[in-house]
Amino acid sequence: MSTITGVTAADETPTPTSGSPLGGDAAGTGRLGDRLFGGLATGAGGLVVALVTLIGVFLLWQAIPALAHNQASFLTSREWSVGGDHPRFGIVELLWTTVASSLIAMALAVPVGVGVALFITQYAPRWLSRPAASLVDLLAAVPSIVYGLWGVLTFRAAVRPVEDFLQSKLGWFPLFAKTGISGGTIFFIGIVLAIMVLPIVTALSREVFAQTPVAHKEGALALGATRWEMIRTSVLPFGRPGVISASMLALGRALGETIAVTFIVSTLSPGNPWSWSLFNGGETFASRIANNAAEFDSPQKTGAFIAAGLVLFVLTFVVNAIARIVIERRKAFTE
Repeated sequence: MSTITGVTAADETPTPTSGSPLGGDAAGTGRLGDRLFGGLATGAGGLVVALVTLIGVFLLWQAIPALAHNQASFLTSREWSVGGDHPRFGIVELLWTTVASSLIAMALAVPVGVGVALFITQYAPRWLSRPAASLVDLLAAVPSIVYGLWGVLTFRAAVRPVEDFLQSKLGWFPLFAKTGISGGTIFFIGIVLAIMVLPIVTALSREVFAQTPVAHKEGALALGATRWEMIRTSVLPFGRPGVISASMLALGRALGETIAVTFIVSTLSPGNPWSWSLFNGGETFASRIANNAAEFDSPQKTGAFIAAGLVLFVLTFVVNAIARIVIERRKAFTE
């Protein structure tokens, strides 16, 4: 048996050198990289917060002088006369048209988008799921102006019989009362917006559903669940935060859509009586600003339109904040 002399365990341990993977220079470089990456990530997050804050401050700064000279109730008046020494303008009609059309869009787009996402991820074979996902995603690449032209020239004729049916059967209810508007109604705007935001809901929901742990699905099936029961107990609970996020992102898109709505909407004359009907015309915040951009010839007029834009900014911010709260509570509950 050979004897080892003069060598200890410590002597056999390789000594790190500056060029080895265990060397101090490599570790130092890694720590420096972590610090740089952390600083860049923090700076990017701070930049986004700063930009949003600056936009809000700019809108508020430009809107306050016009609001101070406004002779009507900004939140409850339908008037919009921003010229002269005594401007009178309010946003109640703009707010109703914007919110109502966006809610119609979400009521139509979210169920359909979630259903398409479930079909692509849970039912369709591989040879069909990828082309189907690509076709849905192509809707997001269609410009807004194309949706507007298509809605006015082609799609309007297909929706008109539906509106007539609802007015004849449910006209006794204020939301479906007859108005005599034959052009772009709030209901029609909502349908077009639903088609526009459908790719957002579908794409994000599809990605979330595809990440459902296989063990969860296989466990449900092993216990005797049908495919739908597996989806209801495993896939949908796992993907609920993602669906909420997708819905809120799509809602933000619907609230701020401009070009398509500008092409479609039937603008009401100032003398038209107020109506809660979804078959009435009107203007959204974005379409009112776009249609009257030529009136930005004085700080007072510009400030009135910026005040309307400020309300849209706050509305979108509140929607996203509520979505974030819901998602965080859902995560805390599941954990």
